[in-house]
Amino acid sequence: MELSPRFTDALAYAAELHAKQKRKGTEVPYISHLLRVAGIALEHGADEDEAIAALLHDAVEDQPGESTRQAIRQRFGQRVLQIVEGCSDTDQHPKPPWRARKEAYLARLATASHSVRLISACDKLDNAWTTLVGCRAFGSSYWSRFRGGRQGTLWYLRSVTEILKTRDRTPLVDELDRVVTELERVAGTTGQEIEDARQSQAQDT
Repeated sequence: MELSPRFTDALAYAAELHAKQKRKGTEVPYISHLLRVAGIALEHGADEDEAIAALLHDAVEDQPGESTRQAIRQRFGQRVLQIVEGCSDTDQHPKPPWRARKEAYLARLATASHSVRLISACDKLDNAWTTLVGCRAFGSSYWSRFRGGRQGTLWYLRSVTEILKTRDRTPLVDELDRVVTELERVAGTTGQEIEDARQSQAQDT
């Protein structure tokens, strides 16, 4: 597959939308994450619409408002917008509480389209890998960067992984499972702690 000028336009648009954002607790431009997610998607069979959605998967969430939706629809089409919306855990500003957003996302992911599941797996794989690197480098202090803390973050990544495993036993999902499992090991979180966090999340929603 050859990428068309639409993909180049999406690269420029993603860089514009996220120009001022950095990765959590760093000075690393946020676009680095979007580039990696798109790269992972292309390596695992994404078509151009899916690759564009990978670049823009945080656009609606981080730049809320109908204008962002309209721009994506007009520049890249309805299918790209639908994938981006499926990958977003909220379009509200200010954002709802973290737990409520993640529970709602998990509920939608269980019945999401193949394209949404593909980009979600790519997104969470890059997040899990980055978190694993940070956890190894900074230890327990690293978790203060995350709204869900250690248990909440690991609960969420594991929950996404288990949902995807029920739908897509692909090399991509297997790799996500491997990285999340290693992150759990490095973080020193037991299976019971993860289950306790899951039940706590359910009771609080």
